[in-house]
Amino acid sequence: MNIRSLIRGDGVVIGAAVLLFIASFLDTFDCSGSNCDDVPNAWDNGSLLMGVYLAGIIGAALIVTSRALPQPPKVIGLDLGQVGVAFTVFTAWSALGAIFDPAGSLDIGGSGIDAGVGLILGFIAVLVLAAGAVCSLIVPAFKAPLVGAPKPPATPYGAQPGVAGGYGYPGAQQQPYGVQPGQTQPYGAQQQGQQQPAPAAAQQAGGPADFTPFWFAVPVARPLFGEDGSPSPIAELAPGTWYLAVEQRGPGLVAQTQDGRRGVLQDTSGIQRG
Repeated sequence: MNIRSLIRGDGVVIGAAVLLFIASFLDTFDCSGSNCDDVPNAWDNGSLLMGVYLAGIIGAALIVTSRALPQPPKVIGLDLGQVGVAFTVFTAWSALGAIFDPAGSLDIGGSGIDAGVGLILGFIAVLVLAAGAVCSLIVPAFKAPLVGAPKPPATPYGAQPGVAGGYGYPGAQQQPYGVQPGQTQPYGAQQQGQQQPAPAAAQQAGGPADFTPFWFAVPVARPLFGEDGSPSPIAELAPGTWYLAVEQRGPGLVAQTQDGRRGVLQDTSGIQRG
């Protein structure tokens, strides 16, 4: 599971699920009378437990799991996250009914039965849970990554770029062909990447003359499709890893992975440039 693929909406969902779990151990209603000495909690009422508390927690687990897994499974053709959102909306509707009828089918002889702290807190939790799940699909602020991509390590003072680096961050550079690491280049030889014009470097990387290759990281796991337009992804870009963009392809980017594969990243929203 990739924790860096979680978004802010998932953080709201996780917090609401924890609050809902705590509320399940509190009194579900308040009453006054001779039979109100032992007030039950959600675990003493099977329909309330299954229809509100456990349903909300299961919905939150499905949403977070679908986001963290690279290839989430599907349920009857639906994405796991969509099933989780449906669970949270159903939970909010069930909790609303429980607020209007706190005792439910329980035979309570007391009078003045009102919703207890466990039911009120649970109702607030499921409202936040459903709002976080739905807003994660439609509100851009909730789609931002919960944990940002790590910054590329800075080159130590006085060190030459690329000496201690490798593929995976913007400071990495390749040694010129035929020159051993640490060997001084012949006088007059151009340093690779220092005096070569940006358009020429872009042409060598396969991009147009006005495109300069750059390093980037994705906020969430995103598929990389083949350059031939095939609908099946050839790889998946993971958050926390730097990739090289070598060409602009319409609204997308042609990216190169660590193993040298190239493909089209169609969704470039929220990417972090190195």
